[in-house]
Amino acid sequence: MNLWFRLLNMLLRRPWRQSVDPFSTTVVGMRVWPFDLDLNFHVTNGRYLTMADVGRMDYVLKTGAFRTALRHKAVPIVGDVWGKFRRELRLFERFEIHTRMLGWDEKWLFVEHRFMSKGRVVGVVIMRGVFRSGRGPLPPIEIVRDLGVPEQSPALPEWLQRWSDSCDGLSGHLRGEEGRALRAA
Repeated sequence: MNLWFRLLNMLLRRPWRQSVDPFSTTVVGMRVWPFDLDLNFHVTNGRYLTMADVGRMDYVLKTGAFRTALRHKAVPIVGDVWGKFRRELRLFERFEIHTRMLGWDEKWLFVEHRFMSKGRVVGVVIMRGVFRSGRGPLPPIEIVRDLGVPEQSPALPEWLQRWSDSCDGLSGHLRGEEGRALRAA
C-alpha cells in the first residue's frame, strides 16, 4: 500500500509537465515513515527497491519515455537490480532519490537510483530493464531514438558491464536447471 501512496503523491506533482533531457538526473523527495522500517528501526532493504520504482516512474514521465511505451503498447519491466547500502535512513528522515540513465546495450537499459540524505549517498540501486510489448522486449535503441538521444550509448563503466554479465550468467544457469528439471519430469 505504501508504494501506491508514494506513486499518487508523485503523480499529483504532474511530472509529465516537466520535460527533461534523458541524461538529466530527476529528483523525488521523500520521508521515512514507520511502515518503511525493519526490526532495526531503519529503512528495510526491500523498501529501497520499492522507492526506486517511484523514482523510475518519475524519470519515465519527465523524459517522455512513457509516450514511446504507450505508442508501442509496452510496459517497463525490471530485469535485475543490485543495491549498495552505505548508511541507514531513520524514522521521519527526509531524503531524495536521484535517478539517471547510465546507458544501454543491445537488450537492456541501465538506470541508477541514488538515495541522498544530508548531502551524502545513503544507498544506490542499479537496475537493468526493458520495455516489453505484446511482441516482446523493445530494443533499447527504439526507446532512445524516440527520446532524441544519440543512438550510441555512453560507455558503460566496467563494474556495470561485469554486473550485467554476471546477471546473464545466472540467467543462463537458471535456464539450464529448468531444462534439466523438465527433461527429468
